[in-house]
Amino acid sequence: MWKEVNNQLHKTFEFNNFSEAFAFMVRVAMEAEKMDHHPLWTNVYNKVDIWLNTHDAGDIITDKDHVLARKIDTLI
Repeated sequence: MWKEVNNQLHKTFEFNNFSEAFAFMVRVAMEAEKMDHHPLWTNVYNKVDIWLNTHDAGDIITDKDHVLARKIDTLI
């Protein structure tokens, strides 16, 4: 479940291994690039943390963030 924290949507994704986590990140990158809306994220082994907000709107959560979050959820 995405959580609103400090004007960002945040979610942690956990996979079986690094390869699965990295493949997920590639899929997210492709969707983010199509939208020209790029996440802040970290990856350590099998975990990917993603934070979304809209920088050009003053670093707040916008509809763009919710749309990308929904797309990301379909990529698991």
